Amino acid sequence: VEVLEHSLTENSFDRLLLYFPDPWHKKRHHKRRIVQPAFAELIAHRLKPGGIWHLATDWEDYAMHMRKVLEAQPQFENIVGPGQFAPRPQWRPLTKFEQRAHRLGHRVWDLLYRRRIN
Repeated sequence: VEVLEHSLTENSFDRLLLYFPDPWHKKRHHKRRIVQPAFAELIAHRLKPGGIWHLATDWEDYAMHMRKVLEAQPQFENIVGPGQFAPRPQWRPLTKFEQRAHRLGHRVWDLLYRRRIN
């Protein structure tokens, strides 16, 4: 986060990928989750207009949280439609966390948001 804040300029990225961030399961730790309104605002400034933010998680509560945060951020639009989760893109790499999720029978949620061009 510090690198994003202090070392990178606005409109630096065409795409940002955030796959399987720590969900901080316990309610008292939810404030430690990386996807928070302030972080979404920071990403909105670092992505180029039209840039894509792709997120994935195997933790349902975190998926709902990420969607809520990004739907509330006016600089982002959900590529697949308001409030929707995206199907898993074929080009997304299969991470060890996703492999573990499948072994445990967990679903995986993908979110695809675009920074608005206005």
